[in-house]
Amino acid sequence: MPNSKFSKGFVYTVVCFAVAVVFASPATGETVSFAEVAAAISATMRERHYNPAELEHDAYREIENALITLGETAVSDDEFLDRFRNIWQSGPFSHVRLEKSGQSAEDMANYLDAMRVGAGAVTLSWQEDIATLTVNTMMGLDTVEAIDAAYEEIVSRDPAGLIIDLRANGGGAFAVRPLVSHLLAEPLDAGVFVSRLWSDANPRPPTIDDIAAAPTWDGWSIKAFWSRVQQQPATRIRFTPVEPVYRGPVWILTSPGTASAAEMAADALQGAKRAVVVGETTAGEMLSQKLFDVPGDFLLSLPIADYYSTHSGRIEGRGISPDVETAAENALATALERAGR
Repeated sequence: MPNSKFSKGFVYTVVCFAVAVVFASPATGETVSFAEVAAAISATMRERHYNPAELEHDAYREIENALITLGETAVSDDEFLDRFRNIWQSGPFSHVRLEKSGQSAEDMANYLDAMRVGAGAVTLSWQEDIATLTVNTMMGLDTVEAIDAAYEEIVSRDPAGLIIDLRANGGGAFAVRPLVSHLLAEPLDAGVFVSRLWSDANPRPPTIDDIAAAPTWDGWSIKAFWSRVQQQPATRIRFTPVEPVYRGPVWILTSPGTASAAEMAADALQGAKRAVVVGETTAGEMLSQKLFDVPGDFLLSLPIADYYSTHSGRIEGRGISPDVETAAENALATALERAGR
């Protein structure tokens, strides 16, 4: 899902006030202090994060201390949320977000499984006999449908080349499946998500043999995936061919805004030598997050699984390097030039 790109440096200023702000939760009527909210966030992170060892680093300890100060000094929901986001802009890992919500985490998960994002998620354009498929999110049932429909047109017109524009795609969920699968002639094991069960038992990253031995996930439900990935140490992501298959040359456009599931797509197709990546290094935000309820009607997203690619290894904090490096704003022109147009 989209998150701000992080940097390793973290600076904060501690301002202490001898006051604890208390407010009533509208959904439950319970009285909750911001200090309790901050404590619940830290407790949930330590209970659910995919690798507890990462929470012992200085960078995370600084964030935890800043969160304590935030709980002691915030005077409104808006201030708490704004300062929380500022803290995590320079956090040591991605996929952490806090929102005020009238829905529970379970209700929101059900909504995400059924959501339709509307027009603009997917567009298909043509420059003579070169197709450009722009995909701006991996969320939404209608995104999946639009990608399938686009490939129907692409294959029927049999272009000399296909450009997939992921420069503004911050990720999402399983719309990545049709985007990749319509380009494959054979199954592709892209990588593996590893959960806390893995990190508790293994002081090392998964090997190729570990990936091959992991059970595969081929579903569509975000909610079901979140449940599955926490129940087993490793969950393999396999893409299988889906008709119609486009077999011509492919270029993928990337930028620092290309994140999460969009990075998975770029990496999988690059690793399979099915596409040439053109543009800039991607965001390096490749984790799986889950929603959790926090007192005060807040929803906390935090990472429950890390991802290791069979091609690139760990993507989080590194990103996908392009085959052809150029400024993101020039990537389309560069791809068209290489396609001979």
